[in-house]
Amino acid sequence: MSLWRELWSRRSVLSLLQLWLLLQPCPADYCSWKGSGLSWDPHSRAVEQVHLRCTEGSLEWMYPARALRVILEPNLSSARHTAVCIKPSSHFQGANIYVERDGQLRLLVSEAEASRLRQVSCFSTRTPQRVALFLQASPQRDISRRTASFQYELLSNQSTTGPDFQKMALVEAMCRPCDNMELLMAICNSDFVVRGSIQNVSHDLENHMSRVEVGVLQVYRQKNQIFWEDKSTGEWRGLIKTLLQCKVKKGAGDFLFTGNEHFGEAWLGCAPRFKEFRAVYQTASKKGANPCEFQFD
Repeated sequence: MSLWRELWSRRSVLSLLQLWLLLQPCPADYCSWKGSGLSWDPHSRAVEQVHLRCTEGSLEWMYPARALRVILEPNLSSARHTAVCIKPSSHFQGANIYVERDGQLRLLVSEAEASRLRQVSCFSTRTPQRVALFLQASPQRDISRRTASFQYELLSNQSTTGPDFQKMALVEAMCRPCDNMELLMAICNSDFVVRGSIQNVSHDLENHMSRVEVGVLQVYRQKNQIFWEDKSTGEWRGLIKTLLQCKVKKGAGDFLFTGNEHFGEAWLGCAPRFKEFRAVYQTASKKGANPCEFQFD
């Protein structure tokens, strides 16, 4: 009896509770999903459902069979994320992707239209707390390896003017110059902040975007390894994308490049000349109006 009381003492119950919590899936596990149609019951007509609870993540559906319903229901503190963007992988095969709206299915990504597979497809949402995607497997005669995989992000549409994001690469891209306050906030909130020069600018007319090749002098911050060191030369480089309508041109001198990462790529935000940024920062510093500190050296 004493042993039984010891096992169910307050300390033991607490330890069991802590162990149970450790065994529960981490919230990050809900960001992405990987599964196979081969594991499903071939006689079942049920549609598999997947719930993803993050603002960004990925899905990989191997050997697509029948249908898969994907529910995006992130735990948002506000409703500012009102656009969803999907980027299919370069080897996307075996299914079409639809978005559910008012009980109807609207085609978002077609397996047959190979030219669109590398493009980002975006759409607005009326209820950002819950978005449903429907993946319909394509008919096939054999069991050859096919994978329908994509990345997703929930974005803010506050910088756009219309409800149709289908033809926009990313809804947060900005073309107009940033004012002083936006610039000061950009160095605080951007995924990357680097000083460098424009080495080359190329334009992709088909996908409506421009690519800016940057020679980096200093990396102040980056979320991931977007900017990297060339081992052969010791120089740092990087590639930043922006919309074609921004009409970016090659210019001399040093710039402060800021922006955000989407689907593993850098997208341009505020990009003033470095000497102009320094003047703005120093003026705000004298007034005590800087939202965050910036170390120049």
